[in-house]
Amino acid sequence: MASSDLSLAEKLRSYSTKLIGPVYTVKFVRNTQTNAPKLKEHYIDTIPKDHVVFISAPHGIFNAVYGGLMSTRAKYSGAVGTVVDGTFRDLQDHRKLDYPVFARNVGTPSFYEVARPSEVNVPVKLQDPALDVTINPSDIIFGDLNGVVCVPKEVLFKIVEILPGQVEADDNMARDIAQGKTFTAAKKEYR
Repeated sequence: MASSDLSLAEKLRSYSTKLIGPVYTVKFVRNTQTNAPKLKEHYIDTIPKDHVVFISAPHGIFNAVYGGLMSTRAKYSGAVGTVVDGTFRDLQDHRKLDYPVFARNVGTPSFYEVARPSEVNVPVKLQDPALDVTINPSDIIFGDLNGVVCVPKEVLFKIVEILPGQVEADDNMARDIAQGKTFTAAKKEYR
């Protein structure tokens, strides 16, 4: 998953905001899905330390499924941040907590009348109908000012192997372009 839509709310952006960690998923369902599983305890009290909370809201729900009280508890539990595939609220609370939250939308109304958390630590589909992306528990989430990327755990080591070469190539290209080389020439040399 690489999505610029899952970005920091404008007022939360700072150059220091980053998160990385294994995913702990929370799947929300519409209240009309009466046969969907029900949680025995609130998901926010089950988050493992050093994990990234990934909230999956049903497509088309614009009510906030995540807010400041949830970040307060998540931070206390040792979570490293939250990604909301949907809407969140309480920007000032997240900022005050210095707790990173990435989301598609910012809104005010609560979810209680339209949706509910149903399952935790299960595979969830990214709620963009144009994308066929599944987020699995323990995949690795990276988030920074540029957005969020989910790396499947089975390819993590392969990515770690090739990443230094990619960074070096980008650094060399940036240096040469800043010194007057064309992008095309720099790309040809380093890629």
